[in-house]
Amino acid sequence: MPASVSIFASPNSWIESDAVAQCQQVAALDGMEHVAGMPDLHPGKGAPIGAAMLSSVLYPFLVGSDIGCGIAVFPIALKKPVPEKLAARFPDLDIPVDPAPGEDIPAGYTDQLGTVGRGNHFVELARVQDAFAERAGLHERDLVLIVHSGSRGLGERILREHTEVHGAGPAENAEQYLQAHDEAVRWGSLNRRLLAERVALALGAEPAEPIVDECHNLVEVRDGKYLHRKGAAPGDGKDVLIAGTRGTPSYVVAAHAGRDAGWSVAHGAGRKMSRADALKRGKAKHTVEELRRTPVGSFVVCGDRQLLFEEAPTAYKRIEQVIADLVAHELATPVAVTVPVVTYKTAEAKRRR
Repeated sequence: MPASVSIFASPNSWIESDAVAQCQQVAALDGMEHVAGMPDLHPGKGAPIGAAMLSSVLYPFLVGSDIGCGIAVFPIALKKPVPEKLAARFPDLDIPVDPAPGEDIPAGYTDQLGTVGRGNHFVELARVQDAFAERAGLHERDLVLIVHSGSRGLGERILREHTEVHGAGPAENAEQYLQAHDEAVRWGSLNRRLLAERVALALGAEPAEPIVDECHNLVEVRDGKYLHRKGAAPGDGKDVLIAGTRGTPSYVVAAHAGRDAGWSVAHGAGRKMSRADALKRGKAKHTVEELRRTPVGSFVVCGDRQLLFEEAPTAYKRIEQVIADLVAHELATPVAVTVPVVTYKTAEAKRRR
């Protein structure tokens, strides 16, 4: 019998049938016990994104290649933040940094240290617009750095070493995979800290410790079972930032999800369009300048025009609906709302000449 499947979304939410079909396919895997789809659920490469999957068998492909990907929030103190001026001061976060002497680099992987990556990864300077509950570093009008990145090539290497031998099959040696996996999770967290430090110093601020740092691509061993999260943030008593788009707010929530939801919550707005569709429709609907200066008054640093269209706010679901679904299903409670000031995706081409 296939495992049970629960989708935590309202009838008003945009959930593609292909994403639900992928949940059903995962539910049919050997050892699978329960699949929970979040309101940001959308199709991925072979497995759904925005899902938590509990099994007695460990499947590396359910986590994917970006092991350790997550979102961290860092307080930052700046005077009179002017988006265009601050955008010009962001460092090139596609250029790796050299590790500090004696720094413990997980797995010894230094190739892409301190880089943000492409796709939906970003570093964002944002303002706390609303604070509904007392949380350290989350007061109205304060500024924060939001960093969304993962383990870069390290996670890709770990998955490739598995799939070259076992394809989409289970891990032959779960402990061996988990050792490598845990290193990638540590690497992702370190990388988010380095990215925040690079940006803070470039903007003339002191680096700070994160007030939120939660991974949404990982395996958690829970009561002897394997809880796979792919685009699903830990939801059992954590504070989590659920990212909107680069032109809409993001939400910090207090997560309190139970077993039916895989002890998880959404990790973001979730894609509504494929990248190809977003590129095609975006070019017909938006200009580059419209995407660089967003409706909330923020500025987007992105030297890749194709990426600008692929990551347009219209390519994503409404973050307000995602949050409403989490609240309606009693999985999370909003703590604060942040609004973008500057979002970095990739450096402007002119800076690399």
